[in-house]
Amino acid sequence: MDCASCAMNIERRLKKLKGVKGANVNYATGRAVVEYDEALVAPGNMKDAIEELGYGADIPDEAPKKGKGRMYLHVIGMDSLHCANIVEKALKKAPGVDKFDLNFALEKAVIDYDQGRTDFGRIRKAIVASGYDAELMELGEEVDKEKLAREKEMAGLRSRLIWSAALTLPVLALSLPEMLTGIATIAYPPALASAIPFLQFLLSTPILYINREFFIRGIRQLVRGMPGMDSLVALGVGTAYIYSVATGFGAIAGAVYYETAALLLTFIVLGKYLESVAKGRTSEAIKRLVGLQPKTAHVVRNGKAVDIPIKDVVAGDVIIVRPGEKIPVDGTVLDGDSSVDESMVTGESIPAHKKKGDVVIGATINMTGSFRFRATRVGSDTMLAQIIKMVEDAQGSKAPIQRLADLVAGRFVEAVILLSILAFAYWYFISGQPFAFALTVLVSTLIIACPCAMGLATPTAVMLGTGKGAENGVLIKDAAGLELLHQASIVVLDKTGTMTTGKAVVTDVVPFGVSEPELLRIAASAENNSEHYLAQAMVKKAKERKLKLTEPSSFNAIPGYGIASTLGRTRVLIGNHALMEKEGVAVPAAALKRMYRMELDGKTAVLVSIDGRASGLVAIADTLKEHSGEAIARLRGMGYEVAMITGDNERTAMAVAKQAGIDRILAHVLPEDKANEIKRLQKKGEKVVFVGDGINDAPALAQADVGIAIGAGTDVAIESGSIVLVKSDLRDIVKAIELSRYTMKKIKQNLFWAFFYNSVGIPVAMGVLYPFTGFLLSPVIAGAAMAFSSVSVVSNSLLMRGWKPKR
Repeated sequence: MDCASCAMNIERRLKKLKGVKGANVNYATGRAVVEYDEALVAPGNMKDAIEELGYGADIPDEAPKKGKGRMYLHVIGMDSLHCANIVEKALKKAPGVDKFDLNFALEKAVIDYDQGRTDFGRIRKAIVASGYDAELMELGEEVDKEKLAREKEMAGLRSRLIWSAALTLPVLALSLPEMLTGIATIAYPPALASAIPFLQFLLSTPILYINREFFIRGIRQLVRGMPGMDSLVALGVGTAYIYSVATGFGAIAGAVYYETAALLLTFIVLGKYLESVAKGRTSEAIKRLVGLQPKTAHVVRNGKAVDIPIKDVVAGDVIIVRPGEKIPVDGTVLDGDSSVDESMVTGESIPAHKKKGDVVIGATINMTGSFRFRATRVGSDTMLAQIIKMVEDAQGSKAPIQRLADLVAGRFVEAVILLSILAFAYWYFISGQPFAFALTVLVSTLIIACPCAMGLATPTAVMLGTGKGAENGVLIKDAAGLELLHQASIVVLDKTGTMTTGKAVVTDVVPFGVSEPELLRIAASAENNSEHYLAQAMVKKAKERKLKLTEPSSFNAIPGYGIASTLGRTRVLIGNHALMEKEGVAVPAAALKRMYRMELDGKTAVLVSIDGRASGLVAIADTLKEHSGEAIARLRGMGYEVAMITGDNERTAMAVAKQAGIDRILAHVLPEDKANEIKRLQKKGEKVVFVGDGINDAPALAQADVGIAIGAGTDVAIESGSIVLVKSDLRDIVKAIELSRYTMKKIKQNLFWAFFYNSVGIPVAMGVLYPFTGFLLSPVIAGAAMAFSSVSVVSNSLLMRGWKPKR
């Protein structure tokens, strides 16, 4: 850049870039100062733009950001598993890319990268070099961008299909005399007949131009040594077209195949269009979830209700909700009451009654009354936003069963190209068939192969399965969990909060040498700082009886035993018999006998020691949830063994298990040992599903083959387990298993069809039947079969939209 006009050219080029707000280029110093929007353009884009003009450019060290970044890309043209494999290879070679997830069904990439080493411009350059293109998507816009991109793609394919069909029909008409030889006699005037090859050339050439993307991408992939679906199309159609041009213009002797090239492209575009329409329907669950979000909220500001956009609502805002309106964000009711339809989030059809202090979920519908609530979670923190993210992540994940398809698709195209060459060589050089015969075999073999069907078999079913799960309050975090769930042999249920309500109540207070109110007061005071459900039950009972509680001066929780607390100068122990033995407290035999009877009734009984003396018993009961027994009976009816795991002793555990209909119990298991119990079951060859509350049970949820966090409500335990159930209803475990079985059934059907189609179609196209039946597959029929094989797989997955859980 050694002149003012050079600087002006660079400045004009930079200002044309989307996201560049201003540019000042000084040719004397050779520096360019650019003001830009980081979300839309990166320094790498500017460097590429300058280099396109023939100048060099360096980015100063201080320009790039340091640290890690994440970008969301729409990868244009990445519409099959093989395409995704090609992009994956390109990204692995790109410097600065740490890790990435590709979802070819949504044509989406999530990339974690080193901001000091790379940016969008460089990553896009690597993707373009592999035969595709990419555009940046901002976080939160993925679904809208995907929808717009899908609509744009369908509009483009529709236009290409119409023009291709319009031009193919006359090409086909001009071929009728030859095609109907021996069937019917059609004769064109001599002048027209002699011009047919040239007319077909004029009509078919624009069809290739209209669909040039197949050839550009296909040849680029071949050059880079990573052939894909487009490479097969480019080779098959290109061979038929070039041979026709050569014969049509007299370079070699033979027939023309313009109608074959034209029909092949038209059928392929038709298949791509139908596939795009069908794939768009597979992501309807995400679109519906995004559509649930209201646009505005009635927020109280300066004592007045004003309507503001949902994105401007902040935590702490007081919001008014009127009958029939959607609740804009998550929050807690301040005043008023109403019935709220939460079915779109929880799958529960019966409206939930809401009153002061109750939690409301954003995007649910207020039915009858009006109320005010305080916003607690907004933006990406709301339950709906978390569900959308969870479903998106699940739809982008791979099920273990997909590994076979990945393995085959990885070398499928190279194998097909090799087989087509071998088939051509056999028929032409060894069998002695005419060149046109061998060419037909070559083109048919290249065209009939369909790696797309194998690639779409699993992800389309996973997308529908996770979407149906979200509609029914079953949030599936990854495809592996969805697959492994139906393979499990045993379901292990945590007792407290999972099988039971988790809302314990004090049933008995038995004093030894002190009054009953005093025993309860001391026990509740000692437990006042504990969050354990037993402690909360004692504190609640004491407050109901209006007993004055004392704040403990020290408190120590002893896992698996109980607690030690100090009230003034009084030392209090509350826990099991093992704690008393450990601390040297003598317990009367009568007390132990009373404790035994309580435990046989399913109550949790604890001993209270005051200053080293056994002073009483407190019994707490936690009732089974309403539908626990029904859910356990259904699980056993489905062939699963059901076990209960608990920290309670065997007597209490047996009583609860008996009520629930469970035969196998794992009792007296400390919280930190639950994961070890799961591991022991796995060593015996069991496939374990563990169901817990998602907070205290995190290690066990992680250890299990499938971890299910249940009853999380608005406090969804995002990091725990593979599956999250929104409601506290154990019957949703059955629902999740039914969905897993149905999804796997569809995946297996899809994979069978994809492998069956290719394993039968390719040999037939190679001419295997010709020596026995005289049948040789036409390239046109091969193209039609290839075009509709992918559509059939996606259509089979779309049948899942009608799935409903069994009643």
